[in-house]
Amino acid sequence: MTFTTRPELSGTFGMVTSTHWLASAVGLKLLEAGGTAFDAAAGVGFVLNVVEPHLNGLLGDMPAILRVAGEDPVALCGQGVAPAGATIEHYRDSGLDLIPGSGLLATVVPGAFDAWMLMLRDHGRLPLRDILAPAIHYARAGHPVLPRVANTIAGQAAFFAAEWPTSAEVWTPGGKAPAAGTLFANPQLADVWDQLAQEADAAPNRVAGIDAARRAFASGFVAERIDAFMSDACVMDGTGERRRGVLTGDDMARWCASYEPTVSVDHHGWQVHKCGPWTQGPVLLQCLQMLRNDPLAEMDPNGPDFVHLVTEALKRGFADREVYYGDPDHADIPLAALLSDAHADAHRADITDQATHDHRPGVISGYEIPLAAYHTRAGRVVPQDTGTGGGEPTMAHLTNRKGDTVHIDVVDQWGNMVSATPSGGWLQSNPVVPGLGAPLNSRAQMFWLTPGLPTSLAPGRRPRTTLSPSMALHADGRALAFGTPGGDQQDQWQLAFFLRYVHHGMNLQEAIDAPLFHTGHLQASFYPRGMRAGHLMAEPHFAEATLDALRAKGHALEVAEPWTVGRLTAAQHAPDGLVKAAATPRLMQAYAMGR
Repeated sequence: MTFTTRPELSGTFGMVTSTHWLASAVGLKLLEAGGTAFDAAAGVGFVLNVVEPHLNGLLGDMPAILRVAGEDPVALCGQGVAPAGATIEHYRDSGLDLIPGSGLLATVVPGAFDAWMLMLRDHGRLPLRDILAPAIHYARAGHPVLPRVANTIAGQAAFFAAEWPTSAEVWTPGGKAPAAGTLFANPQLADVWDQLAQEADAAPNRVAGIDAARRAFASGFVAERIDAFMSDACVMDGTGERRRGVLTGDDMARWCASYEPTVSVDHHGWQVHKCGPWTQGPVLLQCLQMLRNDPLAEMDPNGPDFVHLVTEALKRGFADREVYYGDPDHADIPLAALLSDAHADAHRADITDQATHDHRPGVISGYEIPLAAYHTRAGRVVPQDTGTGGGEPTMAHLTNRKGDTVHIDVVDQWGNMVSATPSGGWLQSNPVVPGLGAPLNSRAQMFWLTPGLPTSLAPGRRPRTTLSPSMALHADGRALAFGTPGGDQQDQWQLAFFLRYVHHGMNLQEAIDAPLFHTGHLQASFYPRGMRAGHLMAEPHFAEATLDALRAKGHALEVAEPWTVGRLTAAQHAPDGLVKAAATPRLMQAYAMGR
């Protein structure tokens, strides 16, 4: 018998699982009120803006995969684009050769809110006021602030007071950072949501109300406040210099969320769906293709051979990500070739019993320029989690604190499903926009300032994001939604979870609780875009013999602190009406709820 930290939940009514217990409880409340999975997911998302502001925010990004019961999944793009003024020439003229990890030039059009609204308009049942009410309550009345949120604010407090006073007003009211566990409120943010709800309340019906809220955000009072702030602000960014941004209200008015087909492959009876190559999602699909003929079920899922094989596949998938992925609306992405059997087999043939320490993207004819550019920058040695600023008195090091992400999986009694990964707009990414109680995102740091690449900065182009929700449908009718925060690690942890679930008979909670691992042998997506050759991080509840064997295979092994790797959640619907869910015990925040 495999012991788990929690039971796998099961029932027939619905399941909500997310990275914070308050948000999961709100999602279940909305299901109880007659809402669909889409209503519940949106309510969860807005509460996460409040209770995990170091990981996501009102002005962030959000890709999702949606499934209306009985239909094929679709991708929902809530990833905003680069502003019209975001040209390579302008950024280089500003003294940059790499887009900083924070500051106004790191921002793109905020996309998450419109994506939630599009989903609610087309698939929800409840009025917008009902969806926003729990988030308004926690923002206005306060919520018990997480230790990690309190620590993040405390670490930035001096910088906020000196450089980002609008952030100091929101995050350190009265000049003091909140203590962990005390009630913390954001009345500015509550007022924004209340005003958006008022716009919806005044409309003749639910759909018209949601459209009114979308207009108020994209071209009404929200956009006007952002435009006014950006027209005058000149703030310190991650380089230690003060710069103006280029985002305008017109950029916001010209963009809206959209649906598009998912990308998928078949793996042992499961059709696995991801968002397109404007995310890193196809990396997981490439790895499934590489491993499709391996006897995974015969391997110990916690043994060195399994960990080594999966890690080596991931190294090759992520090398391909950096060469070939990007916004397919603006660049020619060879996705069919990347997911082909031939490409996968060439990668698999390159994997030996020893760890790779160089970089092995596949070669695709006609794409020699991005391949050469990748090999040029693959030699960069950049210290991790640091910036290029000079420290005090500029305090540039404080502006390079990376945020992370949240994740939501919901299934309702009818079989509707959502897997969503909101992120961006972290409290440490940019100063708070006056009157909004929220900072802008910093997703533009994933662009390169080198022309001619699929990921080159260009107006109207989506950054190639790390955000990567997942959904999988089995031939027997089961449907699974899953995902995790974690930047470049998202598809690494999801791959280990999915393989253990499919090939080793683990239930959802067992597959989540099993020891996790990931590699830093990739071009990091976040400033300063470093690499860690041969790196492998593993949790210490792997057997010592497994860790020793991985070292012997040549991995530069780093053993993590106990129970710190991955924040996976998952929800499932079966044809007989049975619903299941699970959430990670790591960091003691995520919970699944349902009945």
